[in-house]
Amino acid sequence: MKIAAIKHLIAGSTELFSLPDIYFQLNQMIRDSRHSPAEIGTVIARDPVLSARLLRIVNSPFYGFQARIDTLSRAITVIGIDDLHSLVLATCIADRFRQIPCELVDMAGFWRRSIHCAILVRALAKRCAVLHAERLFIAGLLHDIGSLLLYHRLPEPSRQALLAANGDRRLIPGLEQNLMGFNHAEVGRELLKSWGLPESLYETVGCYLEPEQALLHKLDAHLLYMACRLVDSKTPDERSRTAAGFSKQSLTLARIDREQILEIADQADRELPQMLDLLGPP
Repeated sequence: MKIAAIKHLIAGSTELFSLPDIYFQLNQMIRDSRHSPAEIGTVIARDPVLSARLLRIVNSPFYGFQARIDTLSRAITVIGIDDLHSLVLATCIADRFRQIPCELVDMAGFWRRSIHCAILVRALAKRCAVLHAERLFIAGLLHDIGSLLLYHRLPEPSRQALLAANGDRRLIPGLEQNLMGFNHAEVGRELLKSWGLPESLYETVGCYLEPEQALLHKLDAHLLYMACRLVDSKTPDERSRTAAGFSKQSLTLARIDREQILEIADQADRELPQMLDLLGPP
């Protein structure tokens, strides 16, 4: 019944909560080895905004390449198909959903937090030597997309949950469960599945509140859980207490200690303004 109710919510939101056609076209090409980087670059070039933003990102210190990359085909060759897929998806998400109107939350703040979480979980994944860590950037960017759908489809119970939580995000999932019968992570999981995104993404997003529930992508879920908790810590002291509270299971899976986590979180803070600029209008 829970899944059926969530799917009904999603079915009524396809106009707002869908990805642009160019993403699905590129996704098919990227998955088909017969298409060359030049052919994929030609399709991307049809969208000037997407083209400009991709080149800005790959030439930024975020990637740290020594030589300037001035063509899309070169960008594809240098960063690889898997990371290109993640970058295209991140750019499409930012363009598509960043400006959705919402009365319940400040959308600028919503996306700032999402991007902050994306930067931090990517950095944690890289420190843990996770293969294709860019997928964690997407998971961070999308971890709260279920909340956005709930704000639009079920505004009154969403408002009640936000008011009752009184700024403490840790309380929101339980309040959502009581008021609606499901939480935003469960909604996010089903939404990402409906987009045809990989299981590595939708299981990670669906389990980030309770990472021990993940079956196949447990490390990803634990990393996303830690990143979200750290981003929501308002002060250095609160961040230190948050890191001190991470379970032995999380730290063992990630092969990382609490001091390293705090160093990475500080670095993510410094990278945030630049990424906000990169994912904004070119």
